[in-house]
Amino acid sequence: MGSVGLLYVGAVLIINGLMLLDVVPGKAAAAMNLFVGAMQVVFPTIILAQSEGDPEIILGASGLFLFGFTYLYVAWNVLTDAPGEGLGWFSLFVAACAVVYGTLNFTLVDDPLFGVIWFSWAVLWFMFFVLLGLGKVSIQRRTGWFTLFLGIFTGAVTSFLLLTQNYPTGDGAALIGAALAVVLFLLAWLLGAPNRVSVSRDKDPLNASP
Repeated sequence: MGSVGLLYVGAVLIINGLMLLDVVPGKAAAAMNLFVGAMQVVFPTIILAQSEGDPEIILGASGLFLFGFTYLYVAWNVLTDAPGEGLGWFSLFVAACAVVYGTLNFTLVDDPLFGVIWFSWAVLWFMFFVLLGLGKVSIQRRTGWFTLFLGIFTGAVTSFLLLTQNYPTGDGAALIGAALAVVLFLLAWLLGAPNRVSVSRDKDPLNASP
């Protein structure tokens, strides 16, 4: 279930990245956020109900809610024109949790590559906090590019590796993943450099139109 859900996490991150880049209007992105957000809340609840108290299953399912609530929150803000500060501060909580999940993947779960993936999500959600919670609109395009890149590589690509049983593990794979994450972040930072036209303090990133 986690592998399937990860595929659609990739899809919604791609859509949200394009939204932040002013390619997809906010209301056009709301449906995907609703669909994936609901899936990432309902399915983990079913998994927990059937876990019979298995700590490993509970741990694996618990993190999915962080994504589900994020996407439902995005949809709510877009459809109601609510300000982004609440979602921004919730993103800080998600970023902190992602650091914990990443550390657990290195220690308890023994999956260092997915630990790297969790750390990259921690960076992304911290960027959401800076953008929405602190109102630093100057990083909107950089956040959009990094969201798009992680949707492709940590979502879609990783999901297909898992589904086809080609997912690599071990320290070597984790090092390659970490190097790729750094390259993607630097590329996003360069591509998303703000200009005088794109920076506006009055612009709501979740309700932008191209």
